[in-house]
Amino acid sequence: MMPSPRALFCLWLGLAALLAGCSSHVVKTANYVPVERETAQLAENSLLDVGIEVFGDGLDRLPEDNEDLLVFPEVRKAESRFMPHQLMESLQTSAAWGAVRVVPQGHDSVDVLVEGEILQSDGEMLLLRVKVVDATGREWFERVYEGLASKYAYERRPGADPQADPFQGVYNQVANDMLAYREKLNEQELAQIRTVAELRFAQSFSPEAFGGHLEKTEDGQYEVLRLPAENDPMLERIRRIRERDYLFVDTLQQYYGGFVREMDGPYQEWRKQTYAEVIAMRDLRRSARNRTIAGIAAILGGIAAAGSSNGSAATAGQVGVIGGGYLVKSGFDKGSQAKIHVEALQELGNSLEAEIQPQVIELEDRTITLSGTVENQYEQWRELLKEIYRADTQGLGPVEGQ
Repeated sequence: MMPSPRALFCLWLGLAALLAGCSSHVVKTANYVPVERETAQLAENSLLDVGIEVFGDGLDRLPEDNEDLLVFPEVRKAESRFMPHQLMESLQTSAAWGAVRVVPQGHDSVDVLVEGEILQSDGEMLLLRVKVVDATGREWFERVYEGLASKYAYERRPGADPQADPFQGVYNQVANDMLAYREKLNEQELAQIRTVAELRFAQSFSPEAFGGHLEKTEDGQYEVLRLPAENDPMLERIRRIRERDYLFVDTLQQYYGGFVREMDGPYQEWRKQTYAEVIAMRDLRRSARNRTIAGIAAILGGIAAAGSSNGSAATAGQVGVIGGGYLVKSGFDKGSQAKIHVEALQELGNSLEAEIQPQVIELEDRTITLSGTVENQYEQWRELLKEIYRADTQGLGPVEGQ
């Protein structure tokens, strides 16, 4: 037997109440991954130097109309310098590498290069795309790493490390994956990576002298065609220039380190507050969505009942339409509350930007002001090195027989 219109209305109303009440969220926890350490004693010439590029901020990939993504450009740009430094510390802890440095984008004369892009960062969730390649052009891997912070990650409990990052497990996992790949390489492959890195640096300074030593294949791999003699005076000068380049990059580490120390306090507080805002906004949006769906369901049920020839069912239907309209309005009101949280987050982002100031670093013969354009400063430094190299090698040619 078909249910009566009144029974249909009660069913719709019950569904509306059920949906409106389903607004609690699932508490997620983060898994901490420790750094795996190199246990073998490695020869110095087997240690690969690592350059971690300043991460891409991912802002150009974001849809303009997506309100569910909490992204503030000033914060994301700061994170693009903060996160590589965190990864650098994880790699250094593993004791499996040579020098590990944060480098400007475009720094390609290093044994192993790590490129990263921030896909999501809102205090609760961190998504990073990481790509690792070596100097020969061999891609080690490209993966997306996900970290989920629990609310306890932002509670400074007695005895806890005050410097612990809520997403430290993500950086540790990248370090572990890099170590696992490097352990697959034999001594010959490690030596080839170091040799190609040196020759690529030499080519960038003197393509006429070193252009015939390397060949880049169609698939982007570098192959060694011939090696310069160890007593080649031009190679000796290239090595001295490269050492000066390392010194400059080491100076940049003071900038990145100072930047991170200055940023850490306000940034962690921002993430802590953002975490609460993310949870609150998600609950509000879920509640708004469910209330809206429930209201529409109640309206539809009410309309069906209101069209009944049964007097009491029609009256109940009219009540259902009114009640459903209230639920829909309630959902829209809660959506407006979510926007208030977004505005609060924007204010937090602006306050963080005010905490980050340019820094001045002193070199031997000049002073450089770093104000967010480190890449430009590095480009100028490389041009200066090329001038020094050309002046130093005037009249010199390659050793005979090369």
